Amino acid sequence: MLLPNKLFSYNECVLSHFPRVLSILNQPLSVKELYLRVMPIISDPIEFIQLLDCLYALGKIDFNETGDLYLC
Repeated sequence: MLLPNKLFSYNECVLSHFPRVLSILNQPLSVKELYLRVMPIISDPIEFIQLLDCLYALGKIDFNETGDLYLC
């Protein structure tokens, strides 16, 4: 996971994408739909998964019974 340090600026790390992804999730979306919407911002699927992991661990997103992501 990329966190800001001497080698990576804040704009290059996962944390900088939190607000953008959370603003897209104003309605429940599948993981695939969310990835397609954030693909211009995050082109690497591994970085996308890391982003979802962080948001889930922080309690900002969750999954419903159909597997869609939603804001907590």
